[in-house]
Amino acid sequence: MDQPYMDEEQPQEMSFVDHLEELRWHVIRALASIFIFGIIAFLAKGFVFHDIILAPSRTDFLSYRVMCEVGQKIGSDVLCIDQMGFTIQSRQMSGQFTMHLLVSAILGLAAAFPYAFWEIWRFVRPGLYPQERKNSQGAVFFVSVLFALGLLFGYYVVSPISINFLAGYQVDPTIVNEFDLSSYISTLTTLCLACAFMFEMPVIVFFLTKAGLVTPETMKLYRRHAFVVILVVGAIITPPDVISQLLISMPLMLLYEASIRISRSIRNKDLKRLNEENTR
Repeated sequence: MDQPYMDEEQPQEMSFVDHLEELRWHVIRALASIFIFGIIAFLAKGFVFHDIILAPSRTDFLSYRVMCEVGQKIGSDVLCIDQMGFTIQSRQMSGQFTMHLLVSAILGLAAAFPYAFWEIWRFVRPGLYPQERKNSQGAVFFVSVLFALGLLFGYYVVSPISINFLAGYQVDPTIVNEFDLSSYISTLTTLCLACAFMFEMPVIVFFLTKAGLVTPETMKLYRRHAFVVILVVGAIITPPDVISQLLISMPLMLLYEASIRISRSIRNKDLKRLNEENTR
């Protein structure tokens, strides 16, 4: 029977208090990395706000230029955005300073996420069985890559489409769209972080399958329900048109299909290993 993996640096079994102490230091190092990147983002105020945070609010943003080029190639200017139709204001005395701190913390979390996750994984990994440790090789890499892809997808695809729609939406021409800075930043960061964590679906399914909580048969059975949920989510965070909804929903559907394949592969490997153990 497999025995839990023991780190070479910890040959003896650790007490509960020792585990808590080790976990505390892993958490401290993870939080420290977020704090350091947050300070860097705080000091780079001009670049962070002008070139990152406020970039989707201007017509020269990369996504808008690409959309316009695509539209011109198909002989239409409908995808070209000449004006955003809104202004951003700060209506509170401490509004800009508060948003400066919030944005620095969020960017610190996004930049330090791979290292922070690695620190937590270093604490969890020694407690796994050898087979589980072998199957989870590369976990930090895949989690980090999926997080980065989701973040970029949210920033360059979901956020520009949503901001452009919400900025230009009017119930009456006499109403001027003047958004508070906190509202704009909240919308942008929520969309980006939501996409980043939604892209972790394959990793989550991997561990749920290993724990026996998810099977490929279950995921295939509820595939239609999942697609309906994905379409609803796409409709909520995008403008009310089919193209935008599909643009957001298709990657999530592909991730769901990839998750089914991952779940099936893990289950087949586990069954094969059990058969080999039974035949010994």
